[in-house]
Amino acid sequence: VQLQASGGGLVQAGGSLRLSCAAARRTFSSYTMGWFRQAPGKEREFVAAINWRGWITYYADSVKGRFTISRDNAKMTVYLQMNSLKPEDTAVYYCAADQLRIGTRDSEYEYWGQGTQVTVSS
Repeated sequence: VQLQASGGGLVQAGGSLRLSCAAARRTFSSYTMGWFRQAPGKEREFVAAINWRGWITYYADSVKGRFTISRDNAKMTVYLQMNSLKPEDTAVYYCAADQLRIGTRDSEYEYWGQGTQVTVSS
């Protein structure tokens, strides 16, 4: 499945951004979706994931209470609402998809989008 992430940008600390990831496949509703991020010089890390129906969500401890993952299967899109952003949230954010159960490791996701840059200034 092809994934197209968008919504990144430059924002001040404390601000908000909403990332979107559009899928180009009608079977999108059967996929678990995840968001990961990679900061310069660091490994890619898990941010959030949502199961195919949207009933189950996982978050990294570093974003709990600030980020919300959601999905609209009719629009074949998954969202990441990011509030109270911090400079340490600066990274390239990637969306990912897989047909198996929800997971938090990047090795568990088969399909990846191209990434969108999020920069949070202090």
